[in-house]
Amino acid sequence: MLDSQSTCRNFCFYLLPAFSLRAFSSAVEALRLANEVLGWDVYSWQVISDDGRPAATSCGLSVCADSSLPLEREKARRSISTPVVVVVGGRNTPGPDKQLDAWLRECRNRRGGLVGISSGTIALARAGLAEGRRCAVHWEQFPVFSERFPSVIARQTAFERDRNLYTCAGGDAPFDMFLDLVDHHHGAIVVNRIREKAIACNTRSAGERQRLPLHSRVQLNHQAVIKVIEAMEANLTEPLLLDELVGVAGLSRRQIERLFRRELGCSPSRYYLDLRLERAHLLLISSRLPIVEIAMACGFVSASHFSKAYRDAYGCAPHQSRMPIYQRERMTSNKQGNRARQIDRRLSNESRPNCQ
Repeated sequence: MLDSQSTCRNFCFYLLPAFSLRAFSSAVEALRLANEVLGWDVYSWQVISDDGRPAATSCGLSVCADSSLPLEREKARRSISTPVVVVVGGRNTPGPDKQLDAWLRECRNRRGGLVGISSGTIALARAGLAEGRRCAVHWEQFPVFSERFPSVIARQTAFERDRNLYTCAGGDAPFDMFLDLVDHHHGAIVVNRIREKAIACNTRSAGERQRLPLHSRVQLNHQAVIKVIEAMEANLTEPLLLDELVGVAGLSRRQIERLFRRELGCSPSRYYLDLRLERAHLLLISSRLPIVEIAMACGFVSASHFSKAYRDAYGCAPHQSRMPIYQRERMTSNKQGNRARQIDRRLSNESRPNCQ
């Protein structure tokens, strides 16, 4: 349970394929340090994989598992206590898994706590366990998550706590999230001692941003430009007119255009288009949505308009972005080779003497 009633709390870390080692170790280290500070094993954990074999991380290393999913489901049926299930993912979107979905629902029905790390949140949402709940989603996964799970309150925050559901975006956010859980159980004094041991002076609270502040990310400090960009980011599906964006900043259209060119080296329209194309690119590489739907979700009036804008920005057609890199490179080299052969033939024909 995630409440503060039980004396010992057990966590089951279920590792999805290509999970993030950094995110997993951050979570476990927070629990280990909590035990060290408290002086006894308040928290225990075990590692679960689909078949009980070592699970591969995104960086190629393997982590040994203590049990398999079928064994864990069978054990849960005979036990009166329910562990907190932590689904650890990475950048990859997890594939369909009926057995995992069923286990997660069983844990929810037994009032067990649920935690999603990185794409582990996708697994929880797919099982129907995040309906109407706030969930932290990594900014790269945010577009496809929002399209796929519209009934989930997706947030681009470091981590979220919504009753007995914890979710985080990955990276080092699991450390902050589990410290928040320890704080709920044992108070700020214990958490501060954990921070001292981990040399972690700055930790985030639930709901804090996961990305750098906008002024740091794009290297600007003009508040009017920041307000306009924030309005752009909030309206990618149905783009606002420039006159509407100008109203947010309280300046004239000419002033905003001049500020954008001075601060960012481009017009407001160009910057807005690049934001929409970035969202489209993330949807292309992380989802199987039809290209027409992606175009509409990013504010383009037609697939042809989207394809032209995307090719101009990324140097390839939208469907080619879904190909493996080596296939894209081969297609590019073939096109270049064909072009070179056409030039050679034309030059040879021009240099051939006219015998007629």
